[in-house]
Amino acid sequence: MLLSEMAVKELIQIEDGKRFGLLADTELLFEPTSGKIIGFLVLKEQGNRPFKSKSTQKNVYIAWEDIILIGEDRILFTKTSHLHSDQTI
Repeated sequence: MLLSEMAVKELIQIEDGKRFGLLADTELLFEPTSGKIIGFLVLKEQGNRPFKSKSTQKNVYIAWEDIILIGEDRILFTKTSHLHSDQTI
């Protein structure tokens, strides 16, 4: 399967059914020397939205090892990790 085919799939955490948007809206993290996928970084919401309270969301990291199913429309994974803006993987 090509990464471009995976881009239109929705990310869903199976523990609580929380949706994290499309894979296309994430940042791909990979090892530059081998090209191995490490995971995906779901960025916190940016910009000002009217009538929305300011959130203190942090970036969320989904490790490749935590993905348990890649289906026709969805990617199911078990857990996420929160990252601060100054933290690297």
